[in-house]
Amino acid sequence: MPLSEHEQRLLEQIERALVDDDPKFASSVRTGDRRLKARRKLQLGALLVLVGLAVLVGGAVAPSVPLGVLGFLVMFGGAALGVLNYRSATGAVEAGPAGARGGSTARGRGGKPRRQPLKNRLEERFRRRYDQ
Repeated sequence: MPLSEHEQRLLEQIERALVDDDPKFASSVRTGDRRLKARRKLQLGALLVLVGLAVLVGGAVAPSVPLGVLGFLVMFGGAALGVLNYRSATGAVEAGPAGARGGSTARGRGGKPRRQPLKNRLEERFRRRYDQ
């Protein structure tokens, strides 16, 4: 959904204020696309899994236990790198709003109610403010 003209002007003002206030931080934010970096790490993880599998098979073919262990560790590291960066690389979310999976309460494992992510709370507050 595109931003209205008023929202675009506000965003531009915020960006200018950020650049004026802290230019070093603004340039680092402007140049760094976290999703792109996470995708690269995800691709690196997949490559490490394949390389680790090849080393593991090589360790099994040439009866070498250290080579097999090294292959397993490389595979494990690649899988861990991929899993840790999957959500930020793809933009996937864990779960929908409360009650979306059939349950009427939003309770976690410990019985404490789960809070909405900060982004959702801020969006809701923004909508309430501008709907009035």
